[in-house]
Amino acid sequence: MTVKQLSLPELAAGCARLGIRNVGLWREPVQEHGLEATAKLVRDAGLTVTTLCRGGFFTAVDPRERAEALSDNRRAIDEAAALGTDTLVLVSGGLPAGSKDLHGARERIADALAELGPYAERHGVRLAIEPLHPMYASDRCVVSTLAQALDLAERFPAQQVGVTVDTYHIWWDDTAPAQIARAGAGGRIHTFQLADWTTPLPEGVLTGRGQIGDGSIDMREWQDHVEAAGYTGAIEVELFNDALWARDGQEVLAETARRFTEHTR
Repeated sequence: MTVKQLSLPELAAGCARLGIRNVGLWREPVQEHGLEATAKLVRDAGLTVTTLCRGGFFTAVDPRERAEALSDNRRAIDEAAALGTDTLVLVSGGLPAGSKDLHGARERIADALAELGPYAERHGVRLAIEPLHPMYASDRCVVSTLAQALDLAERFPAQQVGVTVDTYHIWWDDTAPAQIARAGAGGRIHTFQLADWTTPLPEGVLTGRGQIGDGSIDMREWQDHVEAAGYTGAIEVELFNDALWARDGQEVLAETARRFTEHTR
């Protein structure tokens, strides 16, 4: 998504040119290019798919909508397995229209995980609950902190459900380092993502993620936390930013690789 203006073949070529060996994919461009074609593309390019994003949106009350969400998430698990990644990132969903019941919404997430966790495990895929910044709680994700994400994840085996640690969403939370340690002790850090916090936020706030180094977040500090917790996996960069998307995608890809080197160890 950092360079969504690139087609998947352009992305693969750019990664090869820059020596990038890992890539996190989103379902929409994969579906547009074709699942089997994408799996072949990344294999031929020597790329490892670190995660597939996204599953989730489990909070609907209507039985038909809930059934559709579960069906879509099973497809997402199948897609992750076909692409060779062991991690499906989950954005859990916001409050249903007219609802103010955060607790009920979170319990419906747990109900969905109880159904999907065993299915994911049979396909060699882990579900990674991503807590989103509280400004998204009403419309996008009622899971706002790592503590909330872990309270859900720990109801299930770690090989089924864990968490995503994303600097953009947790950097403000002074309890997050302790929760990262908690997640690490349980083997539940399934992916680690970087994005910076820059202000003012754009209208709608979804595309406000800043390029690494442009904002308020100390990336090395958070890298220290996840590595101290035992995480040894890939570190992803995930930026939603209209200004970056308006630029030449290969230029943004190269810039992001440079910034990653500058602001991590």
